[in-house]
Amino acid sequence: MRARLRILGYVLAAIGLAFLVAGGVAYAKAQDGYDSLQAFSEAQNVTLTYNEDGQLVDRGATEGAEAILKLLKEDWKYPVVESDLDPDDPLVNTATEYMYQMAAVGYHVLHGSQTVVLDEAVEYNGETFRPGAYEFAVDGRYWTGFDRQHPIEGPARELAWTGTVHGLFGELGVGTVTHSALQLALALAGLFAGVGLALAVAGGGLVWAGRHRGEQEPEAPGAGGARPRPQPVGAGA
Repeated sequence: MRARLRILGYVLAAIGLAFLVAGGVAYAKAQDGYDSLQAFSEAQNVTLTYNEDGQLVDRGATEGAEAILKLLKEDWKYPVVESDLDPDDPLVNTATEYMYQMAAVGYHVLHGSQTVVLDEAVEYNGETFRPGAYEFAVDGRYWTGFDRQHPIEGPARELAWTGTVHGLFGELGVGTVTHSALQLALALAGLFAGVGLALAVAGGGLVWAGRHRGEQEPEAPGAGGARPRPQPVGAGA
């Protein structure tokens, strides 16, 4: 029985060691990713703006930052981590900061206006638009919210949602996903290490129990004793 316990203990310890190694490798890879993301963020040198009281501001006003956060939290349903918005570390290098930057770009596009100039009269759905400049309010429209055939809305869409805006959305989205993936990798590294440590301790305990020289197991009744020999009937008479 003790031999079986030792074998099982060695197996568990080996599996635990494998998990510990996997956890160490995952942790090292996650740290490499964090270092790369930090270097990329420092190269871009994009920072958030805070006032002297440590409050987040946009174009000098806290109201603007609050409106952007409202868009991010309520409209986009993003789980903002408030601790990531640190006035002592304004460099954009966390998922929340990347998403805030994306929301800032989106907010100003959604609440801006564009000037469309028609060189000649255009008729659309029975309405005639004479040559001249037209101010068109985006009014919360995303890329798909415009009437592309409309002589004013169609060009306004191109002016509002430019290639630069789409590029910024893509780049900031990559930063968000990268940071989130690194957090997941770090959590998995901790999980692997925890499971590995638990299995290694359990395996070591079984090996120790298998080698313990304590009390012997009780023998089954009659085991180890000599069986009485049958006596012939009438013997000794």
